[in-house]
Amino acid sequence: MSINRRTAIAVRSIGVASAAAALALGVAGNAFACSITEFTPSATCDDSNHGVIKVLDQDGSGTAVDITVSQGTTEVGSQKNVKGSREGVTFTFPVDWAPNTVYAVHVVKSGGGDVGTKEVTTPDKGCTTTPPVDNPPPPVDNPPPPKDDTPPSTKPTPSATTTTPAPAAVADTNAPSPAGGTSNLAETGGGSNTGMIAGVAAVLVAAGGGTVFMLRRRNPAGRH
Repeated sequence: MSINRRTAIAVRSIGVASAAAALALGVAGNAFACSITEFTPSATCDDSNHGVIKVLDQDGSGTAVDITVSQGTTEVGSQKNVKGSREGVTFTFPVDWAPNTVYAVHVVKSGGGDVGTKEVTTPDKGCTTTPPVDNPPPPVDNPPPPKDDTPPSTKPTPSATTTTPAPAAVADTNAPSPAGGTSNLAETGGGSNTGMIAGVAAVLVAAGGGTVFMLRRRNPAGRH
């Protein structure tokens, strides 16, 4: 075999090997640059109990991507030209998701090129929020009096009713006053005719005594 032929074969072999190596490096470089395996979606609730879908981007190359979240054929959220990191960057999509529902997370490079799609299934229980009270109960203006739970034996006995004494009778100041200089003769039975009555009585007593004396003198003389 001539030297030229040997050289040609060697050069050809080196070229094939170089092409294969370049292809392998290109594939490896594309895989290292951005892969769907570096995106992790999840469905959860935020601090206000609203549904959200989160996508954790752990692309170490920091490739800018567009992320779209869909339910069936309906797009429910998207973020454009976002970049992840090897430590991970989380992107949040507010979605009022339904329980046990499948959502698709589609990733493409912002400069062009499909990265891939991942699916996430929501939990079997949705996020709960407290509904506002439309018609609160009206305030009680006159609350009922508290119930008396004191046993009858411990209740205080009501005090007896105090009777106010009747006022003393007021003397009749309109009665006529006795004549001046004389005592109240109504209390002793005397009056202004007491002297005359005493004189008549003395005369009657003297007359009665004289009559008795005369009768006694006549009786002994009659007996003799």
